[in-house]
Amino acid sequence: MADRTDELYPFIYRGLLTEESLDKAGRNTRAKLDGAETEAIKEKLSYDMLEDSSLVSAKRMSLVYTAIHAFENMVRDYVKSTLIDAHREAWWEKVPEKIKKKVNTRMEDDAKFKWHGTRGGSEMEYCDFGDLSSIIVVNREDFELTLSDIEWAKSVLSVLERSRNIVMHGGVLAVQDIERIGGNIRDWIRQVG
Repeated sequence: MADRTDELYPFIYRGLLTEESLDKAGRNTRAKLDGAETEAIKEKLSYDMLEDSSLVSAKRMSLVYTAIHAFENMVRDYVKSTLIDAHREAWWEKVPEKIKKKVNTRMEDDAKFKWHGTRGGSEMEYCDFGDLSSIIVVNREDFELTLSDIEWAKSVLSVLERSRNIVMHGGVLAVQDIERIGGNIRDWIRQVG
């Protein structure tokens, strides 16, 4: 097991160094968090009080989380826009009742705590990642144009949800898990666009 960990750290560290070098060389990015803003956020979060080893591990997994986060929101947009294209204003009626009930509860809960930010402005943003797969399955005819194999779609989203949950709850993924995430994201984007 230690051998895998020994392989993971150099792999991720080389990736971080590559990213940093590309940024220093002035690569174009769509959105950029500059050094001053990063330092201000670190100060507000009391980074200086946290253990270095925990921060290094968290930084590694933040790269993984960033990819999964972006992917999850792409899938949310895809599911919502597909339902809107098929059902216009009635799109939310096509979501299973169990999910709608959970979303309604979450939205009501957010409304109670006005001092804190919300998950978002749309019902779709209150759905769990796993709910997206359920919505696709229930409305398979609306998704068949881009997802000809619904079972494949369920499988990809299930694997990514598992990895997401591990990272979100402080876990550290192995290199093969990270590679699997990348492969699944690439396959999904090639299929769905």
